[in-house]
Formats: sequence, C-alpha cells, structure tokens
Amino acid sequence: MERLWTPWRSAYVTSEPPPGCILCEKWQSQDDEANLVVYRGTLAYILLNLYPYNSGHLMIAPVAHVAQLPDLEPAARTELIELAALATSVLKTVMRPDGFNLGMNLGRSAGAGIADHLHLHVVPRWEGDTNFMPLLAQTKVLPETLPQTYARLAPAFAAAKR
Repeated sequence: MERLWTPWRSAYVTSEPPPGCILCEKWQSQDDEANLVVYRGTLAYILLNLYPYNSGHLMIAPVAHVAQLPDLEPAARTELIELAALATSVLKTVMRPDGFNLGMNLGRSAGAGIADHLHLHVVPRWEGDTNFMPLLAQTKVLPETLPQTYARLAPAFAAAKR
C-alpha cells in the first residue's frame, strides 16, 4: 500500500480550533472576496480551502450547522451534490485539471479539521501534481495565491449562476 503524506497540514490539524464555527461565520459575512466564497446557493455554498492540497481546492458547506450527513435535510444534501457538479464543471473549464478528488472527513478521527460542520472537499488533480517537493522538502508547491485563484474562479461561478 502506498501512502500520501501531508506534513504541511500537521499544524492545522493539531491546533486548537478557534471559538465559533468558521463555516457559519463565512456564510453569515457578506464579504465574499475576503472569505473566499465563490458561490452562494440557497442551502449550501462554495469557498476556497485556506489550506489547499492543490490550487482550486474548494469546499462545499451546507448553511445548516450539522456534523453528520444523516442530520442534513434532504434538500440540503441534494444541493451539496448539485454544487459539487457545478464546482467540477467550473474547475474543468477554468483550471483544466485531469481529474478530481471529492470527499468528506466526518469526525475529527476521520481527519476533519472542522469536525462540527460537515463539508465536501473538491480537489482538482493534474497528471504529475505529486512530485518530490511534498515528500522530500515537506513543501507543497502551489502555482498561485488564494486571491489569484479566487479572481479566476469567482467570475466563472457568477456566470454559472445567471
């Protein structure tokens, strides 16, 4: 079995979470650019991950503050998946990845950094995007900053909403 090591996430995963819920706060704020929110649905929204595995790493969070998938209302579960389809479509158009990883970490023991508010990760992947830097230098090389990624994706999500 091969292993994918992500040592750059260690400080984030082992640190004490700030008080309150960051995902609820980002939904309630109206400053989408500062919060890296690229799309607002009715029951869920899409934002950039502050600790991305790759450029374009998105999270889709329900508005409802729930930790477990069965606790989410069916309409919100449906919108979560619809937004996943939208996210992969927009990322495919704008960033041209070769594939995607989609997933949820439900519970701290499953790797959830925000364990009390479920969210779906959408990670664009490119052939050769795993190289020696993360393995040998414990450094992930991202070709653009989060504000640059936001500037590329936000207009495409706005166009999709029309």
